[in-house]
Amino acid sequence: MREAETMAKRKFGIGRFWSIVLTLLIIYGLIKWVIPAASRYITTLPFPLPVPGTLTFMYMVLTLISLFMLVTFSDTHMNEFLRPVKKFLRGGYGKIPRAVILVIIPVVVGWQVYDVTVPKVELPSSLRIQHPSSNFPKKFEPLANPFSNPSEADVTAFVEEAKDGEVTFIPQVTADIERWEEEIGPDHVLEFIPTAPMKKFLAELVDDKVAPETAKAALLEKNLFEGRALYAMNCRPCHGDSVAGDGPMADGFKLRPINFTDNGTIETIVEGYTFWRVANGGPGLPTEATPWDSAMPEWKLSLTEEERWKIILAEYDLAQKTPRIPESH
Repeated sequence: MREAETMAKRKFGIGRFWSIVLTLLIIYGLIKWVIPAASRYITTLPFPLPVPGTLTFMYMVLTLISLFMLVTFSDTHMNEFLRPVKKFLRGGYGKIPRAVILVIIPVVVGWQVYDVTVPKVELPSSLRIQHPSSNFPKKFEPLANPFSNPSEADVTAFVEEAKDGEVTFIPQVTADIERWEEEIGPDHVLEFIPTAPMKKFLAELVDDKVAPETAKAALLEKNLFEGRALYAMNCRPCHGDSVAGDGPMADGFKLRPINFTDNGTIETIVEGYTFWRVANGGPGLPTEATPWDSAMPEWKLSLTEEERWKIILAEYDLAQKTPRIPESH
């Protein structure tokens, strides 16, 4: 019976050695080509999203460990795996193929070792100035985000809009909110923002006893919601969901986008500088900043002043940072 099974395996199977080799090739192909190709279909982006080299290495190491455990599970498995190797070393497939492969393997390994260890001639790295400011207009320094601390007039207008059920949102989110209203049929459109300050505001609105502090906190929640939406639409591909400079496109740049969660970035600058930096992007940087190293577009060309301020509000909130207060002179 066992001999019959062995004959069947030899007749129809490819052997344990070649099945291991084929498995490695298939998994590497999936990681290297299939997943990036599928990412274009899933994300509808015009370019694939490659698997990072470190992640590829981790997957292949895990695959090798799993296959090693499979091969060494029993003496039978080990003997099946080593059988073609021993046959090859004894010249069972021909002396010429054996000689060629035994020459190619050391050459390839030696070349890889040489390529990794040989000193490479590289251009000196350009130092990156975190916050270049030689052409920063001084008039921007005292600016403060108008949406982080709404005025009494803005709060009063927001309360009146809420009472009338006619709250105005930015055009970018209006379609989604209208679709949500049609499906859910809420008592109030502001239920779309289910945060604690907004729930408290809506409860007081029903009782017709809205405290100014409650209304101000609710308006801030609305501004943050719009800012996060604008951030996701315009900034997330580079700066990432966590604003840590780890977006899906971050690895494609010569210099990665700045990590806003780092204590040495947006927390060390005034909001006026952040606004100027966002508005002018890479092309607006001074000479010492090597503008060609920054891929950020000039957002003043495609975003209004209100949209830029709301994005900045969301960035500071997502990073859990506060802007530096301008010094008095």
